[in-house]
Amino acid sequence: MKRLGASGPGTLGRAAAGVLAAAVAIVGLAAPAQAAEPVLRDLAQAEGVYYGTAVTASKLTGTYGSITGTQFGSITPGNEMKWGSVEPSRGSFNWSGADAVVDFAEANGQKVRGHTLVWHSQMPGWLADGTFSDAELRTIMTDHVTTEVTRYRGRIDHWDVVNEPLNEDGTMRAGKFYNQLGESYIADAFHAARAADPGAKLYINDYNTDGTGAKSDGMYELVERLKAQGVPIDGVGFQGHLILGQVPSTLRANLQRFADLGVDVAVTELDIRMDLPATDAKLQQQKAEFKAVTAACLAVARCAGVTAWGFTDSDSWIPDVFPGQGAATPYDESFRPKRAYYGIAEALGWTGGDDPAPGACSAVYAVSNQWNTGFTANVTVTNTGSAPISGWKVEWTWPSGQSVTQAWNAAVTQSGSQVSAVDAGYNGSVGAGSAVTFGLNGSWSGSNTAPAALTCTAS
Repeated sequence: MKRLGASGPGTLGRAAAGVLAAAVAIVGLAAPAQAAEPVLRDLAQAEGVYYGTAVTASKLTGTYGSITGTQFGSITPGNEMKWGSVEPSRGSFNWSGADAVVDFAEANGQKVRGHTLVWHSQMPGWLADGTFSDAELRTIMTDHVTTEVTRYRGRIDHWDVVNEPLNEDGTMRAGKFYNQLGESYIADAFHAARAADPGAKLYINDYNTDGTGAKSDGMYELVERLKAQGVPIDGVGFQGHLILGQVPSTLRANLQRFADLGVDVAVTELDIRMDLPATDAKLQQQKAEFKAVTAACLAVARCAGVTAWGFTDSDSWIPDVFPGQGAATPYDESFRPKRAYYGIAEALGWTGGDDPAPGACSAVYAVSNQWNTGFTANVTVTNTGSAPISGWKVEWTWPSGQSVTQAWNAAVTQSGSQVSAVDAGYNGSVGAGSAVTFGLNGSWSGSNTAPAALTCTAS
């Protein structure tokens, strides 16, 4: 669906001047510590399904690349195969990002879910703004599908051929292709994809179709029509962009009714977002809901697998689109598995025991220097539990429009008035009763009121 990408970061650095002090503290709630990890791809394979993740090609190195290659049996390019990425100018193609994803998958023995060939969004300007006859537009579309699918013939297991064709009421979405060509554009795209690669599974994919309702009914009827026309549709993708506490109770039944039409089904873009900050109670509920979605797939014989839309919160689209929400993936920003990761593993049959016991921490904020437009502040993070912690995150809300301009000893990001600071790795481990400090420079105007509270989360 949407692009992957983290919210805009604050810049990191150091300075000082002036003198002023203020302090605020709150005891934080806990997230699970990293333990001996189950391997999701192996557990899924033993159940006859895949567990995958969407990825950003440029990040497939280091820890991000290692986790991607180790934990997931399938990967989906978040943006690199979309029309605007691969054909930015008519007839001129850029395959670098898509090639990187496919090459990585093959090097790591993974499937690839091609995403996506025909979509109303993220089209190049020449196509979105161009004027074409019906015949020319149809040829442009089928030529694009043919070119892209042919390039990766035999290397892509599943293609999202047509993405998000429906309105919320189940009617056809108005878009470039539907407006000119009508519903027939879908059949033409599928026929072109089948001719280009007879071995790939061909899917139609949409969001808010996860449970029964008007939109999923519209998708059901569309798939019925396509099959009646002899369109080579192999599967239906249910994106699964869900909200904590709103996972449809009819998910399993909905997957099953589509499977009963004679098509495969898959959860293709799973994330479960929450209002921030992420408390222990919310993370525990999220674990149960990731587990429930995974279990729903396993309960349907024709469910091919589940793909998370990014495995780490540092690569999630949620904060950019839904300010104040996030923590939607199985790993945190520092690549530590969250409770959700263990919920997935449990649904896939892992019996390694409870996810690790939480730690606890508190954070105290103090302004040490202030001048006419800026200030320096220090935050002290204390392990308030009885056992060591391996990482921490501190979050707060600026009350007076302040902005972080530099920081040290922590990775600090800001979105609107919301600030998140994650340990720098080397100072993540804190013994019971011990403390570490990070600092920042900020800008202000009018007033420099201290945040009302800081939330500290230990892992």
